[in-house]
Amino acid sequence: MTIREGQAVAADVTAGDMIFEPILEEGVFRFDCSANDRAAAFPSLSFVNGKDRDTPITIHHVPSYIPTYQCLFGQQIVKLELPAGTSFYGTGEVSGQLERTGKRVFTWNTDAWGYGPGTTSLYQSHPWVLAVLPSGESLGILADTTRRCEIDLRNKSIIQFTAPSSYPVITFGPFASPGAVLTSLSHAIGTVFMPPKWSLGYHQCRYSYDSDDRVREITSTFREKEIPCDVVWMDIDYMDGFRCFTFDKDRFSDPKSLVDSLHRDGFKAIWMLDPGIKREEGYFVFDSGCKSDVWMKAADGTPFVGEVWPGPCVFPDFTQSKVRHWWAQLVQDFISNGVDGIWNDMNEPAVFKSVTKTMPESNIHRGDDELGGVQNHSHYHNRSTYEGMKSSNENKRPFVLTRAGFVGSQRYAATWTGDNLSNWGAPAHEHLMVLQLGLSGQPLSGPDIGGFGGNATPKLFGRWMGIGAMFPFCRGHSEMDTNDHEPWSFGEECEEVCRLALKRRYRFLPHIYTLFYMAHKTGTLVASPTFFADPKDPRLRTLENSFLLGPLLVCASSMPHQESNDLQHVLPKGIWLTFDFDDAHPDLPLLFLQGGSIIPLGPPHQHVGEANLSDDLTLLVALNEQGTAKGILYEDDGDGYKYLEGEYLLTHYIAERESSLVTIRVYTEEGSWKRPKCRLHVMLLLGGGAMVDAWGMDGDTIQITLPSEDEVSKMVAASEKKYNARLESCKRIPDVEEISSHKGVELARTPIELKSGEWIAKVVPWIGGRIISMEHVPSGTQWLHSRIEINGYEEYSGREYRSAGCTEDYTVIERNLEHAGEEESLMMEGEIGGGLAIQRLISIRKDNPKVFQIDSSLVARKVGAGSGGFSRLVCLRVHPTFALLHPTESFISFTAVDGSKHELWPDSGEQTFEGNLLPKGEWSLWDKCLGVGLVNRFNVSEVVKCLIHWGTETVNLELWSEERPVSKESPLKVSHEYEVVRMS
Repeated sequence: MTIREGQAVAADVTAGDMIFEPILEEGVFRFDCSANDRAAAFPSLSFVNGKDRDTPITIHHVPSYIPTYQCLFGQQIVKLELPAGTSFYGTGEVSGQLERTGKRVFTWNTDAWGYGPGTTSLYQSHPWVLAVLPSGESLGILADTTRRCEIDLRNKSIIQFTAPSSYPVITFGPFASPGAVLTSLSHAIGTVFMPPKWSLGYHQCRYSYDSDDRVREITSTFREKEIPCDVVWMDIDYMDGFRCFTFDKDRFSDPKSLVDSLHRDGFKAIWMLDPGIKREEGYFVFDSGCKSDVWMKAADGTPFVGEVWPGPCVFPDFTQSKVRHWWAQLVQDFISNGVDGIWNDMNEPAVFKSVTKTMPESNIHRGDDELGGVQNHSHYHNRSTYEGMKSSNENKRPFVLTRAGFVGSQRYAATWTGDNLSNWGAPAHEHLMVLQLGLSGQPLSGPDIGGFGGNATPKLFGRWMGIGAMFPFCRGHSEMDTNDHEPWSFGEECEEVCRLALKRRYRFLPHIYTLFYMAHKTGTLVASPTFFADPKDPRLRTLENSFLLGPLLVCASSMPHQESNDLQHVLPKGIWLTFDFDDAHPDLPLLFLQGGSIIPLGPPHQHVGEANLSDDLTLLVALNEQGTAKGILYEDDGDGYKYLEGEYLLTHYIAERESSLVTIRVYTEEGSWKRPKCRLHVMLLLGGGAMVDAWGMDGDTIQITLPSEDEVSKMVAASEKKYNARLESCKRIPDVEEISSHKGVELARTPIELKSGEWIAKVVPWIGGRIISMEHVPSGTQWLHSRIEINGYEEYSGREYRSAGCTEDYTVIERNLEHAGEEESLMMEGEIGGGLAIQRLISIRKDNPKVFQIDSSLVARKVGAGSGGFSRLVCLRVHPTFALLHPTESFISFTAVDGSKHELWPDSGEQTFEGNLLPKGEWSLWDKCLGVGLVNRFNVSEVVKCLIHWGTETVNLELWSEERPVSKESPLKVSHEYEVVRMS
């Protein structure tokens, strides 16, 4: 019998409460719209064992909260209402704020170079929300669908999923804490793979180190400068013409010899593989794939061909087990060259010269039955590399890094947060993305430290390294045509900060490795938001300048003019004791240890392989109010799978105070691994950075006599004096914000923000007065597609694309909060040569807050008398680049001057409209999936031509003035406005 509050329900209802059944374990429920929908749901690709989702268990409890549903036009809308004051987290790999209320996310793996806080789809898809109730109890909800899914959190305390019918939702809890929810989730989707210990060191990467000589130069410099590093990465330029599983015969002529030399110097080597295989007869991978019939099919049944780096490419259909086996064999052969890890990039999959930036949703996958069988690409858009690496050497744990992923991918691969930008906004939202990924089941992640796109400044890079050295995955990476981004590339002051930051990381590696073991075994987090220390405390729910590594609290500033010692940090309740390693620096985070905790530390080696069993072990101890502390240390070989056979050592330490004597001892241990014979250094924190210590052998009981209160006060005062002296004497990174490079584009500068009515806009006056963001707050839509240095909203002074006006440095003439009836306005002007200037007034009017208005003029400022006061021939060309969130469901409509109606879709190509076919004062860009449109109204008397150009997930809606000379008395003008409206 199907349950809904004890009642049977008919299968043909289109709205109502969802039916439920308990699955997996206590507190976990599956919900469907009806019994028929339950039967029609596709197999789960997120659960470790799909049968767990489909098999009810016997319990006598009912859910605390029951979702409702509505089925409309093939879409299933699920809504879950929770108590007022509930906080939302998770939603996977997303940018923007930590607490997700007010946001909307679309789970559709997307190549999103240069994304920002308003980007709604990134490289991975996690249709999952973690809800923390006012009491601190927590609940998770998973929409178990691989199709495009909208997560709408714009209404307080309400979760809404929208995706094509039919799919189940799974709830976990409410449980006592958010950590308990994530543990329960891990029982469904699995835990993170156990990483090899070397992969937790620092990784150095670039697109690209273009020869084996350059790779050796980079690695030898790390060792010469004594900057810790374990891994160097090879991007696509190591390949022969971007062909996967090949090496360039000139620049990487002997990869095995290169890897052998790297290993001797303590480095591992990771190499990139893309899923696009060059369509070329005679190329062994293509020929083998054709023989085995492994390629994805187009709708007509022929192999789909898409453009990627090598040119025309075909794509393996990984939904078939035979294809996964075929790929695994290729990987196994590839590994024989000494490859230590594999980097899967472009695997959304990204396809060039496509309006959607991926393959058509009509492509056909011939999937295995247990995955859903034969389906189009919209079902499968969202392991074989892992399996190939594992089978190549059973004594090594595979390390795979993936850009794209779905719920459950943490079982096989780490991830990074994609192609970020090098600006001051990035470090803050990147560390929040790492936390959100962890809250969605993927604890092994990190960003490109320093930023992938653009040039970091020394202070930005140093500050970012200070924070990034504490992330679960720690890698520096940058793209070609940018300045060098190695730690020594920004001057000696930044180099020293990077050295200190990475030595900190290597000291913490025993603790970080232990956290990963616990995450692998029990589903706990490695890095977690600060509110995990006290989920009941509302002060911590939105705290974004700190995070936890177990009981270790990391407080960091990502603001350019706010140093860590100036940070107004909020500590959870209880005892939190600060400490450092005599390495305090204004650009390094502050560190606190929670009272009642013990964490293990190691020496600051240059690489993991330098460590040995006789190294000194340090225990850092912070007693709680009861005078006790506990902690664990996990040890094994650092690689391989003997730990699964019991060859590991998990030590539980305890510290207890009796009067003035603190005793530290082992109170239990697990595993058959023999305890190493090493010295043990116990450091007992007293507060204010002061500590007392003692030495012994690991496994023995160690005792420390506490100093008197008067002695502690003196020690604290001395410690604080020493700390302040170090801050005063350390070499600060200089404030250099101007970066010279043809691709540097000053990405570190801060855009001007206009925020009023229904709009939030960002403008960069220093590059063409460009508008880089137009966010409509009520609908949660970001309309502009932009990098800081290109696209967004541009204006030109001629008919030619990117003619004068789009790159000049504009001067802000006026910036007002109250100006002529406007709520927000910005007046800029940019000189474009020949005595001409483009003047632009951007305003959000107080009397009409729904409208975003732009009034532009091409004016003559200093046109000589010899020309009769008239300029050269000019045209004011308005060139906005709008983002298409759903390219195949987006179109443009308008009514022309002659009354004819027009509807244009992405396959219509570039078109222009003039004369009687000109839109009659307005045209609209519509998104059918969102049910909204952007209306662009303009003065017909000022516009002589409208142009539409469809790009890759973008469209340009251009307005052109007439072409003529201008004088001081006769400027060219284009006045227009934007408004978001609902589809009727």
